[in-house]
Amino acid sequence: MNIQDVIREQVTSHPVVLYMKGTPQFPQCGFSATAAQILKACGVNDFYAVNVLENPEIREGIKQFANWPTIPQLYINGQFVGGADIMRELYQSGELQKLLAAGH
Repeated sequence: MNIQDVIREQVTSHPVVLYMKGTPQFPQCGFSATAAQILKACGVNDFYAVNVLENPEIREGIKQFANWPTIPQLYINGQFVGGADIMRELYQSGELQKLLAAGH
């Protein structure tokens, strides 16, 4: 199984997946902390978090998977949503809450 298959399996096996630096409890960058806080503000406490700092292959592979150069990255129902800035905009407009409600 190559790294793209591993990532595909992760994003399709869990309704909400956040690729981040660190963990939700101990984020290792401000953008990852913001992303985790936004999900919690939406009432999502049981999302699947992948710490890219623990796996360099996933850290590089996820950038190619979504053709998105930065981390964090949010996936809902297997679909790429975006990074911290997009999550913030969607949260402020109420769209993220709708996407998450559909995902659970």
